[in-house]
Amino acid sequence: MPVIVPTAPLENPGPSASSGQSVVPEGAAILAGVVVEGNQRIEPETVVSYMDLRKGDPFTVSDIDKALKNLFATGLFADVAIRREGDVLVVRVAENPIINRIAFEGNLRVKDDALMREVQLRPRVVFTRSRVQSDVTRILDLYRHSGRFGASVEPKIIQLEQNRVDLVFEIDEGPLTRVDRISFVGNRKFSDRTLRGEIFTRESRWYRFFSAADKYDPDQLGFDQETLRRYYLKNGYADFRIVSAVAELTPEKDAFFITITIDEGERYRIGKVDVTSKIRAIDPAPLKSEITVDEGDWYNADEVENSVQALTQAVGNFGYAFADIRPTLDRNREKGTVNITFEIQEAPRVFVERIDIGGNVRTEDRVIRREFRLVEGDAFNAAKIRRSRDRIGNLGFFKKVDLTSEPGSTPDRTVIKVDVEEQSTGSLGVGAGYSTTDGALANVTLREKNLLGKGQDISLSVQASERTQDFNFSFTEPYFLDRNLAAGIDLFHQTENNSSVSSYSSARTGGGLRLGYEINEEWSQRLRYLLRQDVVEGISPTASLAIQQQAGTTMTSLVGQDLTYDLRDNKIEPTKGFFARLSTDYAGLGGDLIYAKARLTSGVFVPVSENIVGSLVVNGAIIDGLGDPVRITDRFFLGGDNLRGFRSGGVGPRDVATGDALGGKMTYYGTLQFRFPLGLPDELGISGSLFTDFGSLTEIDETGPTIFDEPSLRASWGVGLAWKSPIGPMNLDFAWPLQQEDFDKTEVFRLRFGTRF
Repeated sequence: MPVIVPTAPLENPGPSASSGQSVVPEGAAILAGVVVEGNQRIEPETVVSYMDLRKGDPFTVSDIDKALKNLFATGLFADVAIRREGDVLVVRVAENPIINRIAFEGNLRVKDDALMREVQLRPRVVFTRSRVQSDVTRILDLYRHSGRFGASVEPKIIQLEQNRVDLVFEIDEGPLTRVDRISFVGNRKFSDRTLRGEIFTRESRWYRFFSAADKYDPDQLGFDQETLRRYYLKNGYADFRIVSAVAELTPEKDAFFITITIDEGERYRIGKVDVTSKIRAIDPAPLKSEITVDEGDWYNADEVENSVQALTQAVGNFGYAFADIRPTLDRNREKGTVNITFEIQEAPRVFVERIDIGGNVRTEDRVIRREFRLVEGDAFNAAKIRRSRDRIGNLGFFKKVDLTSEPGSTPDRTVIKVDVEEQSTGSLGVGAGYSTTDGALANVTLREKNLLGKGQDISLSVQASERTQDFNFSFTEPYFLDRNLAAGIDLFHQTENNSSVSSYSSARTGGGLRLGYEINEEWSQRLRYLLRQDVVEGISPTASLAIQQQAGTTMTSLVGQDLTYDLRDNKIEPTKGFFARLSTDYAGLGGDLIYAKARLTSGVFVPVSENIVGSLVVNGAIIDGLGDPVRITDRFFLGGDNLRGFRSGGVGPRDVATGDALGGKMTYYGTLQFRFPLGLPDELGISGSLFTDFGSLTEIDETGPTIFDEPSLRASWGVGLAWKSPIGPMNLDFAWPLQQEDFDKTEVFRLRFGTRF
């Protein structure tokens, strides 16, 4: 039913003539009211409010046209018509329906939840065709980012009563659009194959079924261009530029052809290198030692950036948080050289005003704050800031750690902002694998590295193989009593079948306490106490007499310590650095056994080239019974993983009559190894190694005519393959003895394979 809306007059009718009458434009009429028709949900007053016309206003055709546009702009109406009846405007509207439900059909690769997060329309929201089309575009963009450029989306409307609709997006996902060919134009110094190896995007190949590198991604192509630029700048081409990068989609929409046109420019060597400072308190001369580029070297943008970082840290150590180091390049194209001047711009000395932490939903602030190497009020130190960021990242609690400095309340103050993105720290692992030592194996591990957000580590694991069965429980409090003390408790039970090596079985049950602390950034120490019961049983009747004498149960009460010096760049896969660890144990504080044991482990890692890492790791250990015999459960065994080319327990004292390995009280062993790529695609995760292992095991309490003990050096050489397969890591080694004794047990092939899922 039409409704006449008595629109309110303006409070200020506008300028008036000298007679006091309102000025009415020529050809205009005075609005007497508005009649609204066709509305169902929207109040007439609301419709009129969008028109921007009020009772008593003069109006013309242009004002009516503007009101019409205003109503359409609201998105509330599918159709609007305005007609004039005298001085009254009649507005007839057709309201847009309300969305009752949104559904997706045909989507197999992308879940409904992901699509719903992408679209902007929602149930109980007004339906408009423009917003539907916008959501169609969003869905298509989502599929294109997942590599499906042939996807199509068709929205369907299902009319319901009360002017409601169901909105259904019918999706045809289409085939995965791969990159069939990557070509380069303009490259004279480097081949297409070399340049393809530098970028992330790859050409489609059969073996890339586990990889997304051959999927076309426009954002990734942009990043690849930057990667190419950095590669050329690293190799001396300071004038390099990308002319164009074109991706052509085949008519079938199932493949892309990428063509990248480049201009290499000339190659430059480094000329003069200098450092200047605009900060009076900083003498630039000593800072020249921080520069990693030398005159005569090929220009390398990465080394220039490294020099900037080193200078920034050096200047930051003096408290200048916002010092700006600008490298200025002066090219001499005739000589093919580039002079570099590092300019230290003016900056005030700065102190830390506040440390703000954000992004941590579950992890407590103090867990992050205690990893900082400086506190509020300290002078800003860039090296300590960098170390703090590394320590927070090394916790393993966060997917991303961003640490920035912002100006504080005064010019000499700075606010350090930490923004973290948490990741899952709990894991339930089920594992299976095979090794030549233990045979088939399986394990279950339950671990939480950030218990209740307090940074505590708790784990429980059970492993069973053809040779061993292990149960382990551990709990670690990294900051015991709110001090830099890592305290923990360990419980374990292990059974081991040594019949293939020494004709006996053993069981080991016990627990221990430990307390570790950092002396400084390089030095750390851990103290421990261990209480353990050992049972030697299941001895074969044909076993060596030296083995048969070991039968029985003993209790060990032991205290020990580990002192570590570590300069490695990465503790899991180091590429450079050095470490040394001294471990000492004393058993005899109660229990049945008395002995002293010491072990020294040291290693050095050197990058031989960009892709080859050389390493030398050496171990030495000795145990003394302090007047009592050393039991077989406490002796050292050599061979297998620690001396490839020889079987587990294949080196050292042996009863040649029975073939039983007896272990020894003194040992040393080491590995010289070179890790290198094999020229295969990086995404396969296969690398090679060339190694030589060496070592010896000697000293035993038992003697006899059939017991042989030779302290001579044993050595082997070999090659290995390491594969980071999609179902777990696999290591395959072939090793051949170079030096051995006649009674040693050898093996050429060794395999270790495992997975967690």
